[in-house]
Amino acid sequence: MLDVLTIGRVGVDIYPLQVGVPLADVETFGRFLGGSPTNVAVAASRQGLRAGVITRTGADAFAAYVHRALRDFGVDDSQVHPVDGLLTPVTFCEIFPPDDFPLWFYRTPTAPDLQIRPEDLDGDAIASARIFWLTGTGLCQQPSRSAHAAALAIRAGRPHTVLDLDYRPMFWPDPAAATAAIAEVLPRVTVTVGNLDEVEVAVGTRDPERAAGLLLDRGPRLAVVKLGPDGVLARTATETVQVPPVPVRVLNGLGAGDAFGGALCLGLLRGWSLERTLRFANAAGAIVASRLACSAAMPDRAETLALLQTVEPVPSTGAGGGEDR
Repeated sequence: MLDVLTIGRVGVDIYPLQVGVPLADVETFGRFLGGSPTNVAVAASRQGLRAGVITRTGADAFAAYVHRALRDFGVDDSQVHPVDGLLTPVTFCEIFPPDDFPLWFYRTPTAPDLQIRPEDLDGDAIASARIFWLTGTGLCQQPSRSAHAAALAIRAGRPHTVLDLDYRPMFWPDPAAATAAIAEVLPRVTVTVGNLDEVEVAVGTRDPERAAGLLLDRGPRLAVVKLGPDGVLARTATETVQVPPVPVRVLNGLGAGDAFGGALCLGLLRGWSLERTLRFANAAGAIVASRLACSAAMPDRAETLALLQTVEPVPSTGAGGGEDR
């Protein structure tokens, strides 16, 4: 039984090793494992949890890298399989700290991870996982959307079934399509996580408290709204908690949300208070925001706790929930 099982995007991040340089002028790049749900599995593993991922690669050389990287990070790769005729996606970015990190996804005409089919799913693994983590991007195409619906039927409302809203406009024909797809799955998950842009797509408002309330009205028991430089807010039926960010010098904010997600999983499984969970997850996100990579930058529990012990939780600037990859 896995502590955390994620489903969805995987790829190879090709990130510039020069900061503040347009992509056209970058001369050297680093290669890293990428894809938001894959990064969350890595982040959870780094926090000491047993993690795995359901995804698909191309039948190419980068697939071998994906498998090796997952194993090196301690993530179970037994549900990662190739799709003939497609290539493992790559993603490029530009790095302009503190808050400008344009992304280019090479996932056309489709990506292997959107070819997960319902009949391919390991129902026992999905049912038994202590946390099952899916993303909004996995709903943007068939057969992936049907596979996600099948996985949610297997979960049958078990805690903790987490929807990372993960809205990427380039993967959808328009925001309304994403809104409709998300509306279908919200009653079948127990936790939602998203930034202000994502909750606006989901429920039509950027007001954090109102958005969290509207999300809870649709079925989840916990709604987490990441506020970037303003920290993070979360609501349950009986509690509202907002915590400030952890101050760091931001280098690349792209992986902060995934580090937040992996640390959130730890807090949920340990039964921590909501405030403690959010502060811990914020610190994990801040650490990754201060580094270049995403997966390779994920902190372990000791490192995350060490950062928390060195800061006062009151600054008005810094890295909090961050952005998802």
